Amino acid sequence: MKDGLIAEWKRRSGGFTLVELVIVIVVLGIVAGVVIPRIGPLTEQSKVNATREEMLRIKTAIKGDPSLISGSEYVNRGFEGDVGFAPSQLHDLVRKPDSISAYDKFTRLGWNGPYLDSSGQNYLYDAWGLAYSYNPAARTITATGADPDIVLNF
Repeated sequence: MKDGLIAEWKRRSGGFTLVELVIVIVVLGIVAGVVIPRIGPLTEQSKVNATREEMLRIKTAIKGDPSLISGSEYVNRGFEGDVGFAPSQLHDLVRKPDSISAYDKFTRLGWNGPYLDSSGQNYLYDAWGLAYSYNPAARTITATGADPDIVLNF
């Protein structure tokens, strides 16, 4: 009798029936249909937040951070504080332009970079993969991937 019950149990525990699988697939489809539209705006907002954070890092690289002081001197003067003017392009924040002298620690003038992490050149692109629009004359950085555009003045 015991052998008969084991054989019956093995026969019935072989897997799921087609009806059970269809029910699970339908339930997962309903859950996905409800959850995915709610996640879409969250991913868009996270791209906006990531782009704003990166734009603030670029602004700090240009202007410096006046809150960082050591021995009554600014620790992070940024490109503008070291050189005396804004960079002509964002590349100047990671590589020294030929027209600018190297940093002189006595006069505290010259290129003292890199001012940004340049790995993968991610600092050039917003979260949508579009290049930042940088205008040193208007003193703006613009991300065009968002709707509306994100504009940061420095």
